[in-house]
Amino acid sequence: MYLKSIEIAGFKSFGKKAILDFTTPITGVVGPNGSGKSNVAEAFRFVLGEQSIKSLRGKRAEDLIFNGGKDSPRANRASVKLVFNNAERILSIDFDEVAIERVVNRDSSSEYLINGSPVRLKDIIELLAGAHIGASGHQIISQGEADKILNASIRDRREMIEDALSLKVFQYKKEESIRKLEKTEENTKQVESLRREIAPHIRFLKKQVEKIEKAAEMRTELVSRYHEYFRREEEYLAAEKKSIMAEKSPLAAEREKLERELAQAKLVLAASASKDEKTGEVMAVEGKLKDARAGKDALSRAIGRIEGEISSLVRLVKKQQEASANALQKTVELSSVETMAREIDLEASASAHADTGALKGIIESIRKIVRNFIEKHKAAEAKQELSDLEHEIKRLEEEKKAHEANMADAARAETGLAEEYAFLKSEIEKEKDSNRDAEKTMFRIVAEENDIRGKLSAIDARESRLRHDEEELRREQQEGSIIAGIQALHFKDFWPTHAGGTPLSVDEIANEPRAMQEDRRRAIEKIKIRLEDAGVAGGDDVMKEYKETSERDLFLEKELADLAKSSEALKTLIAELDEKLATEFKTGVAKINGEFQKFFAAMFGGGTASLAVVKEKKRRRSDTELPAGDDSEELAEAEEEGEEGLEIEVSLPRKKIRGLMMLSGGERALTSIALLFAISAVNPPPFIILDETDAALDEANSKKYGDMIAALSEYSQLILITHNRETMSRAGVIYGITMGADGVSRLLSIQFEEAVQVAK
Repeated sequence: MYLKSIEIAGFKSFGKKAILDFTTPITGVVGPNGSGKSNVAEAFRFVLGEQSIKSLRGKRAEDLIFNGGKDSPRANRASVKLVFNNAERILSIDFDEVAIERVVNRDSSSEYLINGSPVRLKDIIELLAGAHIGASGHQIISQGEADKILNASIRDRREMIEDALSLKVFQYKKEESIRKLEKTEENTKQVESLRREIAPHIRFLKKQVEKIEKAAEMRTELVSRYHEYFRREEEYLAAEKKSIMAEKSPLAAEREKLERELAQAKLVLAASASKDEKTGEVMAVEGKLKDARAGKDALSRAIGRIEGEISSLVRLVKKQQEASANALQKTVELSSVETMAREIDLEASASAHADTGALKGIIESIRKIVRNFIEKHKAAEAKQELSDLEHEIKRLEEEKKAHEANMADAARAETGLAEEYAFLKSEIEKEKDSNRDAEKTMFRIVAEENDIRGKLSAIDARESRLRHDEEELRREQQEGSIIAGIQALHFKDFWPTHAGGTPLSVDEIANEPRAMQEDRRRAIEKIKIRLEDAGVAGGDDVMKEYKETSERDLFLEKELADLAKSSEALKTLIAELDEKLATEFKTGVAKINGEFQKFFAAMFGGGTASLAVVKEKKRRRSDTELPAGDDSEELAEAEEEGEEGLEIEVSLPRKKIRGLMMLSGGERALTSIALLFAISAVNPPPFIILDETDAALDEANSKKYGDMIAALSEYSQLILITHNRETMSRAGVIYGITMGADGVSRLLSIQFEEAVQVAK
């Protein structure tokens, strides 16, 4: 026995707990009308998950709860518990005994429990479906519903058969797969919409990233060029500085030596008793000559400084000219734009009453205003900067010319003093007086000192240029660190090499023509201008945003691929389920037809009965089928094939009756019973409940009905709610339902064998 018992408490007329134990293959439930017999069948429907209150003969969930009687208070809840023997695991749960319980409260809330643990209705349905049990399936046939399968449409009849054949599990899976497929397609549309939304932004960011990457490449190249330029420049300046010091140190020492000797000679002349007028003249001329040469040297240094500044400004002018040639964006003052707008408005206001020719003239005037505005401001800012630089260069050149004029005057004064000095020297040389030896020595020293001073002056000019180059290098390094980053200053580890990779020597770097280093500097300036034109400020933020957006797009693309894969899998599953349903349904119908014929022949003593798969005929209107000459607006109707269903074909023995419409009430009852029994025999459920399905049978047919019940009990437990004596005689246990004045249904039970013993 699979079904052990049912416990009813507070459900409908069962105000007190009632337990029905099912210990025999056939159990009968009897009692007078209105005692609550059919409430037992409805209790089965209720606990198995029936959701239609109307099917349970109520309007609200509260109608299912015992409402009290004369001496009995109303219940606050109704519960029904069904206990199964699960030793053979007819239910896919690892318990030998399974108790399924449903509780409904006065607030209409429901609870479902399996072995006392709360579960969902879905869990109950899935658990029972595996054992061919359903809330309103073929295993529960209530009073008045015996011929329900006969009255149903072919489509509803097919669903009943599918339910009886346990194909609902596949239907649930198919419906769930269809819902998942629809959800998947909806998600696919949403993901595609999201990708379409971010696609333009990704394209924009991609262009920005390409600019940034190109700028990064230029910056990398700039760093590399800076490394070579800075290293070569530092090595050149260091070598030049070393060379200047090597040349200057001995000359400075020699000059100091001569100055000491000159001072000594002057002391001798000053202390000489034979000092004469010529000696004083010589000393005076020598002092003036020294001052003239010092002034000349100062002017030479000033001219060198100015030349360095001019050279630097000329570089800036060239850079500005190149930048102006490559500039893509210009800033214009708002006042200038407003002025242009007023001029355009003035021209446009004249177009109100103008003809076509005048309009063309006005349009041309507006175009001219715009062109003039563009030309005027095309390079206004750059022109102003160039003008300022050129003005500064002009000022320095004028200052240089003034210094050069002073330099010429100083040179002429020096020449005059030198000639006077030479004349005095020759006069003194003519005199053979030994007192003139000091003067001769002084002349020699002055001559040598003049030569050394000339050399030192040239060296000072080189030092001035060196200092200017050092300042220019520091400025370039500072600018390079701003444009190319601090990496531009990490050039200490770099060393220039030949084309073959052999390192250059210091002498090769120092003796390289300066024009080559100038070419490197110009190449650096060009890259700097291109970098400024790129205008990729905030590159890190753009790269980060592009990376995040690209990752999101990649994620969405992967999601689309997964959704497409899932969609294909669901379509394949749905196709497989359709094929499975078709195969199982076809096989099941063939088996049911075999049992249907057997039960039908037993009921009617012959004849034929079968289920036939047909397609539903639908009527549709067609304007192509209107009869000729019909002026009405009504459309003709045409048949078209719809969904598949099941038609019942019967043929009674000894009668020319074919089709259900020609059967009498009793014949319909026997046919429906034969079909229901055939279905149960093909796919027997653990139990079948028959609620007064034999009410319309006469005595002869009741015996046949009893024989069929006995045969069916070999496959399933039967619970029979009946008034028929023949049917009662087949039951092993009979439960009697009575109802007292308090309106509460009560149970009385007796085993049939014991009743026979008592009767004897």
